[in-house]
Order: sequence, then structure tokens, then C-alpha cells
Amino acid sequence: MSQFFVIHPENPQLRLIHQTVEIIRNGGVIAYPTDASYALGCGLGDREAQQRIRAIRGVDEDHPLTLVCRDLAEISVYAKVDNRQFRLLKANTPGCYTFILEATREVPKRLQHPKRKTIGLRVPDHPILQALLAELGGPLLSTTLQLPGDEQPLNDPYDIRDLLERQVDLVVDGGYGDVDTTTVIDLSGETPVLLRAGKGDIHPFGLEEE
Repeated sequence: MSQFFVIHPENPQLRLIHQTVEIIRNGGVIAYPTDASYALGCGLGDREAQQRIRAIRGVDEDHPLTLVCRDLAEISVYAKVDNRQFRLLKANTPGCYTFILEATREVPKRLQHPKRKTIGLRVPDHPILQALLAELGGPLLSTTLQLPGDEQPLNDPYDIRDLLERQVDLVVDGGYGDVDTTTVIDLSGETPVLLRAGKGDIHPFGLEEE
């Protein structure tokens, strides 16, 4: 049975943040709110937890997972960022974007795109998640909480508990979430490429929806 923490979405209780991070450090899988939809997360180096997340999502090893980072300094540890990319990232983070960038050696090879050696990263704009990342002291490996066959992510923490209480270790209730996902933009090439339109505005990147 999973635990269920009700955490204030604007003023997170530090005691519950600490307990959440302990669950992550002990190999747990959590369902948690973001500035877009709810997501599943675990520690970067915990392979068993990653497999559990893939099983919940019904996806294989080829499905990319995202590194959720506290800030640009942390992104630069896990991705190679040039001046052009840095300006775009600085102007649009934190926010509802996932950026595809060339991975550094700090990213386990199994998490990189097998041919392009890239990784998805994001810096969220959500008080609970920012508090978790600060306490964790590193990135959270994450994916949208969307179950097999569903057209939209789950956004009700009580529904999440009912559906996943035997598959996750903790559900963080930060209120109702959004049903929109992040906008995914590939910054690894010469020009930005839109991979998925979502909650983040694409116009700052000179992009238009097709």
C-alpha cells in the first residue's frame, strides 16, 4: 500500500518534503504534481525503480525518461550547453518545457538516446517539486503519469491513489493537476525543433504549430 502525503502547493511542509525524499533515496517510486501534469519519479541511479515506472506506463527501454532539474546549473551537469542554448534555456526556465540536449557522461548510457546520445531535461515551476529537488540535492528521473490506453495524464491525486496504491510507494497530493503535458523542444541541433506541443509557449523559440 502506498503512502499518501497532502502537501500544500504553495507552502510545502518541510517535514513531508523530507519524508518524500527519504522514500526516493530508499528506492521508492512516487507520483507527484508538476507545473504541467502529474508525473512518476524516482532516483537517477535506481534501475529497479526505473523498471517499475516503465511497467506502470507500459513502455519499454526505448521510451525516454526525463531528468527534472532544480536549475540551469544542474542542467549543465547532465547536458552540454553552448551559449545559444543557454540563452534560450535562461529565458524560458523554469517552465513547462522538456528540452532535448546532448548528454554528458554524468547521464547513465541506458538513459540516453541510443544513437544521438541525448537526454530530456526540464526545470519545473512548482513549489512542491522545487522543494523536493532542493532537499534531494540532485535530479529526479521522471515521466508523465499517463497509463496505458489513456489519452490524457491522470490529474486527480485520489484517482492516482486508487489506481496505483500497490504500484507506487507514495502519492503526493498537491491538489488537482493539469491534463496538459510539457512542450518538448529539441535543442540539440542548429535550430530548435518542436517534438510535442504542450503547455509551454513555442513562440519564444521561433516555432509554429503545424
